Amino acid sequence: EKWRRNRRYIGKFQQPVKVTTDSNHNEAISPNRLDRQFKVAQPNQVWTTDITYVWTLQGWLYVAVVIDLFSRQVVGWAIDEHMQTSLYVKALQMAFWRRKPLLGLLHHSDRGSQLQVGNIANIWP
Repeated sequence: EKWRRNRRYIGKFQQPVKVTTDSNHNEAISPNRLDRQFKVAQPNQVWTTDITYVWTLQGWLYVAVVIDLFSRQVVGWAIDEHMQTSLYVKALQMAFWRRKPLLGLLHHSDRGSQLQVGNIANIWP
């Protein structure tokens, strides 16, 4: 009852949602090899990545994270004032430095332009 009475005020305080995934690009789109198979048998088999943004006293900052699907732990991250390819590169480099995965690692991300093949093809150690 109280919720129904107050729900009309909720929209007044919500901020508009900012779309951060740019799927409108000319780069090749990699096939979805993960295919929603989120159960992984061992560490460093599948990493997922994404970008979000957070409000700070310095203004909006973007955070890129790399998550190991086996442990669900953040294995790499980076923060910056932009969401360009270099933000992902820093997060992926941290993950590689910390975890030192073997060949065969599957890296899964959304279809955003920052992580398309042409943008990150040369960052792998």
